[in-house]
Amino acid sequence: MVHDAWIHDSTVRGCILSGARRRSFPHNDWAALDRILTGARASHRRALVVIEGAYSQDGDIPDLPRFIEVKKRHGAMLMIDEAHSIGVLGRTGRGVGEHYGTDPADVDLWMGTLSKALGSLGGYIAARRPIIEYLKFTAPLHIFSTGISPANAAAALEALRVVQDEPERVARVQELAEFFRAGARARGLDVGVSRLSAVIPVITGDWEKTMALSNSLLERGVNVMPIGYPAVPRDQCRLRFFINADHSEADLEHSLDLLV
Repeated sequence: MVHDAWIHDSTVRGCILSGARRRSFPHNDWAALDRILTGARASHRRALVVIEGAYSQDGDIPDLPRFIEVKKRHGAMLMIDEAHSIGVLGRTGRGVGEHYGTDPADVDLWMGTLSKALGSLGGYIAARRPIIEYLKFTAPLHIFSTGISPANAAAALEALRVVQDEPERVARVQELAEFFRAGARARGLDVGVSRLSAVIPVITGDWEKTMALSNSLLERGVNVMPIGYPAVPRDQCRLRFFINADHSEADLEHSLDLLV
């Protein structure tokens, strides 16, 4: 299993539980992935590459066509965690694949959560039928778990219908996210590598300062959570803003002005 160095910790834990050999490559560096697979692929029966559709702490996205090209060349499988890209990226919110115009079949496993843009609970795996059938009978955390409640399932299903029927919501959140990014940069704030997604960090560095800023903003009506080590490096603590379609430009301007 080969994964992006900035992958979510849940993926790292999954890799460890699988018992497979695990390697990481520098963030979004498809050329480094190519070199790792060149050296290791021949000695392993299977290889799985795992990346995110939008990175949860930094809000940037992968160069998906390049990763698909590399995985095909080495006969590897590709899995994408779309927790922060489904409902946000692409013209109709279908995620990073739609953003790039990718054939969905070029990605072997599409994984995501129902708890972010879809506002419910639970998660999903989408893949070819033989893979899904295999997982149903061999994935222990699925076998020994229970399904989400009918109410949560209904809420997630209705959220999917809204995303499909009202693509203007997706366009609006993309527009607002870009507005916030541009406004933050114009004020001299560090948003790191965030691009295209609705996840926008403002990197502050020091944990105590980050906590104080979060608390101070909450007192003034702005709810933004502090993120620190071990989720990010100790000197890269940040406030992580999530933009949604119900925000207004005035909300975002006000939040940035308060932060400054």
